[in-house]
Amino acid sequence: MTLSARNSFFKGGIILSAISLGLVAAGGYFLFSAYPEAAASASMRTHGLIQWIISGLVQPSAYVPYWSMLGAVAYSLISIILIFYFFEKTQAPEILFFAFFAMSMSFEIVRMVVPLKEVLPFPAIYLISSSRILIFGRYFGLFSLFAAGVYAAGLDVQKQQNVFFLSVLAAMIIAMNVPIDSLVWDSSFVLLSGYRSMFSMVELGILLVTVTSFFVSAYIRSSKSYIIIGIGAIMAFAGRNMLLLSDTWITPLPGLLILAAGTWLACIRLHREYLWF
Repeated sequence: MTLSARNSFFKGGIILSAISLGLVAAGGYFLFSAYPEAAASASMRTHGLIQWIISGLVQPSAYVPYWSMLGAVAYSLISIILIFYFFEKTQAPEILFFAFFAMSMSFEIVRMVVPLKEVLPFPAIYLISSSRILIFGRYFGLFSLFAAGVYAAGLDVQKQQNVFFLSVLAAMIIAMNVPIDSLVWDSSFVLLSGYRSMFSMVELGILLVTVTSFFVSAYIRSSKSYIIIGIGAIMAFAGRNMLLLSDTWITPLPGLLILAAGTWLACIRLHREYLWF
């Protein structure tokens, strides 16, 4: 993929994230009164290791999902702008997929459909469709992080478009086939979907392979930078999960900070690595 084509993806991501940020901000204004009602209708707490630890200690807050959405789309916009600024003329195959990982956070906007339903009753098919978009966005981000690791380990640069389309296809297959209950959602405004435990194990497996790929790249290229990039990928994944699965005031800010720090660490080291070429 040429630099021009890659930069077009960056610009498209900036536009998508900017639109999402504007809509989330507007949703916070117009749907403010609907969040407590939507939270009261939640059938369960959100899942995740941190949430499981604090579930019995801290009660969920109705407005935390909104702030986690706002943080996610703001992170997406700022990250892609900075990636475009620093990598506009730098040929680094991995950075395209780090940008896709950041861009995938803009899909968190669809969680607003749950409180929106409390204001404007509409058919359940819209709730299901929004949930499938959310699942697509989250798995596309995960597969993008995985692709960045695979490229670091030595995948042919000429196959970027094929890897992109495969990532999109894989995320779409998962999103279209996961069973979803339109009447049940958790405290982060995510509809209940099937096979949660299985997909959690799959996510962990993908993360381990991704990090291993960066460590292998560090050995092959004799570069310690890729060890740090791998650590950054772990931080970005952990921070993303903390932020997106938040339903109390304890986790959103630490999650966002860890996510941003991991992304910055990976991207700054990647930029430094390719400046030598």
